[in-house]
Amino acid sequence: MSGVSPWLVSAIAGLGALFIAALLTEPLRRLALRRGYTDQPDARRVHVRPTPYLGGIAVAFATVGAAGAATLAANEHDATVGVVLTCAALIAVLGLTDDLRQLSIRSRVCVEAAAALVVVVWCGHPVLFGTWLDVVISVAWILFTTNAFNLLDNMDGVVSTVTVVTAGFLCCAALSGGLVGTASVMAALAGACAGFLFHNWHPARIFLGDAGSLFVGFLVSSATVTLHRDNSALSGYTSLFLITLVVTADTGLVMVARRREGRPVLQGGRDHIAHRLRRLGLTVRQVAVVIGSFAAMTCLTAVLVMFKVLPQNAVLFTVVTVTLVAWGLLLRVPVYAVRGEGPS
Repeated sequence: MSGVSPWLVSAIAGLGALFIAALLTEPLRRLALRRGYTDQPDARRVHVRPTPYLGGIAVAFATVGAAGAATLAANEHDATVGVVLTCAALIAVLGLTDDLRQLSIRSRVCVEAAAALVVVVWCGHPVLFGTWLDVVISVAWILFTTNAFNLLDNMDGVVSTVTVVTAGFLCCAALSGGLVGTASVMAALAGACAGFLFHNWHPARIFLGDAGSLFVGFLVSSATVTLHRDNSALSGYTSLFLITLVVTADTGLVMVARRREGRPVLQGGRDHIAHRLRRLGLTVRQVAVVIGSFAAMTCLTAVLVMFKVLPQNAVLFTVVTVTLVAWGLLLRVPVYAVRGEGPS
């Protein structure tokens, strides 16, 4: 396939991943039901019946397989792609292990930090200070974003929709920058999540589980860092922030709300943005569409900042202001006083 358009290579990777994920998810759902690998309903969850959670395996397998095959077929020998996919696969295994037998937070963070460090050191990172602080910031950002995606996975179709949108924009940005390998990975991730959405759209028949939510979070954040490698302007960090603003805002809102209420920050609960939108009267499908649309707007803004179409200082000020106002409004939505939810 030498000489084939990079856009065609990415399209093939995306479509291949879509079909693999769509076809593989159902057998995994049946396996999970037979083995009892299901997420049980309780006061902190929205679903009302036991739901299998091995869907992340399908997404990870489809993404790694399609991206790897497309990159090799296109004769693109990019070591960065191999490193990122290998580390992301390790994170998927970590998440699957946590799904099957719960791991300690320390164990998870150590493995995630090691994988993030490999990506940052091997594949590069944005440069602001020109010192080891840039490595620390990049690793910390990958860690935060990976787990923020995990926290956002609290309602049918939300994480899959956000990932399709985010990976799609990152694919286009990578193609514009000539990074065919990164573009293929993002196209495959978008396609895999789109294929999984056939099973995860409300009412969901299967969940991503930690294997999937950690995988997509790690892959998105790692690809974003790679895309901004050697960028010596603050706009690089601004783009990082904008691309993942949805998950950042959700995690930040939950942390602020729980601190105000004196609740454990790390304990699950029905107090995320998705839950608050539901309290305002939106259906589960509408919540997924609204959050996905917001992700599309912030990703488009990030790409425009990345290519210096928009001034990053004005954009950053505007986005922070809007986020703080949205937080203020969402914090007024009663989510803790609802009877029967229990501690969150």
